[in-house]
Amino acid sequence: MVAGSSPGPGRGRGPASGPLIGVLDLQGDVREHLAALADVGSSARLVKRPADLDGLDGLVLPGGESTTLSMLLESTGLFEALRERLSPGSHGHGPDALPILGTCAGLVLVAREVLDGRPDQRTFGVLNAVVRRNGYGRQVQSFESDVRFGSGEGPPLPAVFIRAPLVVSVGEEVDVLATLDGVPVLVRQGHVLGSSFHPELTPDRRVHGLFARICVGADDPDAVLLG
Repeated sequence: MVAGSSPGPGRGRGPASGPLIGVLDLQGDVREHLAALADVGSSARLVKRPADLDGLDGLVLPGGESTTLSMLLESTGLFEALRERLSPGSHGHGPDALPILGTCAGLVLVAREVLDGRPDQRTFGVLNAVVRRNGYGRQVQSFESDVRFGSGEGPPLPAVFIRAPLVVSVGEEVDVLATLDGVPVLVRQGHVLGSSFHPELTPDRRVHGLFARICVGADDPDAVLLG
């Protein structure tokens, strides 16, 4: 279900009613993320301006072109509004910080450091990771592959990589949830979830299910990855 742009209910709703999750509607696979969120029982709202952030339980930053997204966030006033919502506590991980899922270019926007980006490119810096923009190659080098969750006890996840960022390194506080050839492709630091691939482009909904559980403060959100 897609909510309108008017403010929705506040944080703290249980899994039965589902969280209200915003999807940044500036560029990228917006409709695909809306469909994935609906499949896991979440309500969704398109986010185009700062007022659309009111009452959200979480936010998805879709893929696209990271430098373009950064400029659009600036021009709409969303960058500063989001920065305040993402960093109300110590290092952006206080109890009132807005949960966020960054996929592909969205991962670049939440990372602490970006390699091969523009010198003036800004990020929110709420994920202690170094990522290389387009680290898996250009558009013509896009590919699909199964990625491995954790120790591999759960089924592999089909993943689509399109001009994907490469995770070069992560801090000790970052959990690596999935890897491809030993390289992190799905990472989590508290309420921040970052994916090199596009989980919205396959029928497997475990990544969105995990994020929905993070948004409602579930005690064991990672259990959803086992499928």
